[in-house]
Amino acid sequence: MNNQKENILVAGANGTTGRIIVNLLQKLKDYTPIAMVRKQEQKDYFDKIDVQTIMADLEEDLNHTVNQIDKVIFAAGSGGANVIKVDQEGAKRLIDAAEQNQVKKFVMLGSIGTDDPSQGGDLKDYLKAKQNADKHLRASTLDYVIVRPGRLTNKEATGKITLAEQVDKNGSISRADVAKTLVEVLQDDVKLHQTFEIIAGDTLIEKAVRLNEISS
Repeated sequence: MNNQKENILVAGANGTTGRIIVNLLQKLKDYTPIAMVRKQEQKDYFDKIDVQTIMADLEEDLNHTVNQIDKVIFAAGSGGANVIKVDQEGAKRLIDAAEQNQVKKFVMLGSIGTDDPSQGGDLKDYLKAKQNADKHLRASTLDYVIVRPGRLTNKEATGKITLAEQVDKNGSISRADVAKTLVEVLQDDVKLHQTFEIIAGDTLIEKAVRLNEISS
C-alpha cells in the first residue's frame, strides 16, 4: 500500500458494528473513514469525533456516495424491519454505484446461514435477502470479500477467530472481532473473490484472513 490514505466508505456506520469499524479505521494510518449516515443527529455524532460523513439513504440513489472512494465496507442492515429494501436492494444499489465508479474493493458483511436460507427459521427472509445481495456482488466486476459471522455478541475483542468456508452454525463472535476482520480484509494482500465464515477462535485475525484463502 502506498503512503496516500485510502478513503473507505462505511455503509451502516451508525450501527453498533459500524461505529467500531469507523473507530478502527480512524486509528490506522492507511485509511480515512467516510461514514454513510441517514440523519442529521448521526452526522452530528461523527462530526464530534472528526469523522467525515456523507448523507445517503440505501433506499434512494447512491451514486454520489462513492465519488473519490477507494474501498467500501457494507455493514448496514435494517434489523429485520425492511430486509428487501435495505439488506437486499440497498446493498445491490451500492454495489452498482461502486462498480460504476470503479471502487477497488467491496467488503460485504454477510451472515452464517446465507447459503441455505430455508433452514433459517425466523431469519429465513433476512438470510434470503443477504443471499441475493451476495450473489449480486459476485456477479459484478468488483473485487470483493464476503465475511459471514456467526451470532454476534457485545463481548470485548479477542483479536482471534476461527475462519473457514463453513464453521459451527451455532458459534458466536464479538462485534469487535467482526469489525476488525472487515477492516483487515481491506488490505491489498488479502485474496480477492472469496467468501468465508467466522466465529470466535484461536487464530489471530491478521493470520486467519491470509492463511485460509477460500475461493468463492
